[in-house]
Amino acid sequence: MNKNIFFAAAFFILIVAAPKAQATSGPGCLYVVNVAPGDALNMRAQPRLRSRIIDRLGPTSHGIIRLDGPCGPPWKKWGSRWCPVTHFNNDRITRGFVKARFVRDSECP
Repeated sequence: MNKNIFFAAAFFILIVAAPKAQATSGPGCLYVVNVAPGDALNMRAQPRLRSRIIDRLGPTSHGIIRLDGPCGPPWKKWGSRWCPVTHFNNDRITRGFVKARFVRDSECP
């Protein structure tokens, strides 16, 4: 087997398989807070309030929300920071940003 093909296949497997493995156990997940029942937290495509809404996360039924990196920018107050996340809900996977004031740390199920 060609070495380049082998490395390309290994890289592809790591990229595709890693999010599911990381989302299913241990620390690094989040849950929704400060959102009224019947309302939802908007996940945005970019870390900006005017960015397109790509998903809506209910306070009690949102699947798994994995934190993908530090919330930032670091010079802003915590509640004003944007957190990069991946939302796993059944077979649907969405990547985007949520405001830090609406999420708290949690163990992944």
